Amino acid sequence: MQKRIAIVEDDSTIRANYSDALKRHGYDVTGYTDRVSAMTTFRLALPDLAIIDIGLGDEIDGGFTLCSDLRVLSAGLPIIFLSARDSDFDVVSGLRLGADDYVTKDVSIPHLTARIAALFRRLDAQRTPTRAEDVLHRDQLVLDINRLSVTWKQKDVVLTVTEFWMVHALVKFIGHVKNRDQLMREAELTVDDNTITSHMKRIRKKFELVDASFDAIETVYGMGYRWRSTQNGST
Repeated sequence: MQKRIAIVEDDSTIRANYSDALKRHGYDVTGYTDRVSAMTTFRLALPDLAIIDIGLGDEIDGGFTLCSDLRVLSAGLPIIFLSARDSDFDVVSGLRLGADDYVTKDVSIPHLTARIAALFRRLDAQRTPTRAEDVLHRDQLVLDINRLSVTWKQKDVVLTVTEFWMVHALVKFIGHVKNRDQLMREAELTVDDNTITSHMKRIRKKFELVDASFDAIETVYGMGYRWRSTQNGST
């Protein structure tokens, strides 16, 4: 059965371009111009995934409101912000409201479809029993590759798809330094150094929310980042 994707975007040209591209990838896509019309439909039937712009018509932050309303309807609906706004404030705000991912409108179609496919894989994996070989244990960290889930000291750390694969890149080999190019390849990103830095700041903050003493991610200045062991002899 085709996955149903809703695109909420007030620019008709942008909405049509993304809709056409996603339809070519086999998705059933419906577009909406504003928050009100989208929510009217969503209250009757939710899509399988929602792609939302932040600014919707006269509502400068209409997408943020829509995301919050959607989270009330469904805790598990995949939500991606697709916006021209790329400030840390907007990105963090979107993720705190419950979005699964945040990408900017300079994203390529292959990159966007990869993120969508990853979210759908996560949903499918949640319905599948976890195999031992798909779970990485690193000190206090447990990382489930199939479910794209992370726990630290037995507490859930809610990461976006991008953040998950960046953490995965770091923890595959404890102590190995990953430079920005390696992190981008692992997370299927094409961004500048400042964006990688912003992602790392958000990842650290999310771990610190469950453990104020978290310090496993180390910045190696001029080289990149590494995940250091927090226990002697751990691998």
